[in-house]
Amino acid sequence: MGAGDGSHFPRAPCTVNEMGNNTEDLQKQVADLTARVWRLEQALAQRSEVEGAASAPASKPPRVQANEPIMAIDASVSAAILPQQEKEADHSLESRIGSQVFNRVGILAVLIGMAWFLKFAIDNHWVGPLGRVLIGLIAGIGLIAWSERFRSRGYTAFSYSLKAIGSGILYLSLWAAFELYQLIPSAAAFAGMVLVTAWNGFMSWVQDAELLALYAIVGGFGTPLLLSTGENHELVLFSYLLLLDAAVLVLIALRPWSRLLLGAFVGTVFFSVAWYIRFYDDAQFAITVFFVIVFFLLFAVAPRLLRGLQIADASELSTQDNLTLVVLPLVNAAFGFISLYLLLDRPERRWAQSWTAIVFAAFYLLLLQLSSRRGPGAKPVILSSLHLAIAVIFLTIAIPLEAHGRWITIGWLTEGAVLLWLARRLNLLLLRVLALCALALGLIALIVLNPAASDTVVFNARFATYLAGIAAFAFSAWIAATASPEDGEKRGVAWPYIAGGSIIAVNVLIMIAVCLEIHSYWWSHISANLQWSEFRERRMYTQFTYSAWSMFFGAALLTVGFWKKSAFLRWQALILLAGSIGKVFLVDTSQLSEGYRILSFLGLGALLLTVSFAYQRDWLNLRRQGKGVA
Repeated sequence: MGAGDGSHFPRAPCTVNEMGNNTEDLQKQVADLTARVWRLEQALAQRSEVEGAASAPASKPPRVQANEPIMAIDASVSAAILPQQEKEADHSLESRIGSQVFNRVGILAVLIGMAWFLKFAIDNHWVGPLGRVLIGLIAGIGLIAWSERFRSRGYTAFSYSLKAIGSGILYLSLWAAFELYQLIPSAAAFAGMVLVTAWNGFMSWVQDAELLALYAIVGGFGTPLLLSTGENHELVLFSYLLLLDAAVLVLIALRPWSRLLLGAFVGTVFFSVAWYIRFYDDAQFAITVFFVIVFFLLFAVAPRLLRGLQIADASELSTQDNLTLVVLPLVNAAFGFISLYLLLDRPERRWAQSWTAIVFAAFYLLLLQLSSRRGPGAKPVILSSLHLAIAVIFLTIAIPLEAHGRWITIGWLTEGAVLLWLARRLNLLLLRVLALCALALGLIALIVLNPAASDTVVFNARFATYLAGIAAFAFSAWIAATASPEDGEKRGVAWPYIAGGSIIAVNVLIMIAVCLEIHSYWWSHISANLQWSEFRERRMYTQFTYSAWSMFFGAALLTVGFWKKSAFLRWQALILLAGSIGKVFLVDTSQLSEGYRILSFLGLGALLLTVSFAYQRDWLNLRRQGKGVA
């Protein structure tokens, strides 16, 4: 507080006038401390639990008594605040237990008690079936009406508890009237439950109460379970679910209640899967496809209608909002596509499965385009990025569904190269990551889904597929090399690393492609009764050609590295030459004949001497650069 060294205050207490006679600096410190005490007392005045805090005057700062130590005032205020903070923490935990946990348990206990009471009354024949239902309906309506009295007096949470109990009694009474006593038809019970659900939904909107809306959702999705007769009523069931989901869409457009959307989606998926497992047959194909598409479109658009979410960064969103904006679109896309894929999984319809993936991709691209026209601040940017990712995923899925064999590889490689080009044009990191994933899939497919070897060397499908891969990675290297670096790029997806990885992929694919053709050349025409001597001879020719090719390619790569002054290419050439050295000394010495062994060593020696001479001449001034670095 400015008095820590003890040089500004006299050891004995003094009045304000006496301090004014000493120094102006001391007066300023006393004024600052006085203002601080006044602010602390004003904060305490707002806490009704602290005794005497409200008695501090609010019009002007209090005067500091001359004989009262400043540190004593500060200590007293701190002593008042710290216990208060502990009380607030205890009170908060106590409040949560008393108002929330006990509230939920109380609702459950009352509902169970009412159910046992009704059972007891039924067992003892106190009232007839009609009387039991009427008592339940009157009790439910009465509790809902009585709850408004508590809400008007400020007991909101208790009011909602009474509404939950009353709604539950109404649902149970209508169910008993239909299922137990057959007093009303299913249509009448259904209409009554819909009215209860609609009333709760309306009251949630009027009173701005998300809890009432959740009650409505639970009751709405519980209605088909309560009124189920075990029969197939697809049109009625899904029409009802569609109306219920539409009502949820209206509520989330008016209120920021993302949990309603999650609850509606979970309920819709539950009933859809349960109905499909039990009742679906091919005769219901058309109407089932219609409802799958409608539900998919509804939940695909719903997150953009959610009120109150204008945040671009996912880290700033709450857990439930993250579920709505990230998990829900992904799960909805997967559920919609899998549902249609299974419905189309018949011989006469399988042609449409790949087109379904293409249509899904086009739909999410359309969503992306519509959101960009509305402006960057219309909705969270995370949705736009997610829609772009989903569109690319569906395009990637469509390739193996539509293509076969090497065309899957070519499709993925082409997709990766095009996405990388778009990533540079649009400057989108997400597209860059998706492009690398597509290129990785294409590279794996190029090796795993390789076409079989052909009798014709070079001019065959396998070599053409490798050429497509080499072209795709060469194009990717050019894109990455010509892209401008960005600040704050992630190391693994920065343009220089993409360029380097693509160049390595090009060289590796060239090496593998030629080696495969070498193998095909020597082993494509083999008779069934191949002799051991002919086998050894072919193996010797193959190994010698491998060595010659690796030396030639290493020398060519080193030449290009010197020409372009690229240390990156030269290091790749040196690694390849090191592999050639190892092969000549370890393999060729044992498998080649004396003549080919001599040629292999002479060729390797001449190449290495040439390389050594090039480095000794220091054409690139590498020694000078090394001294400069040192």
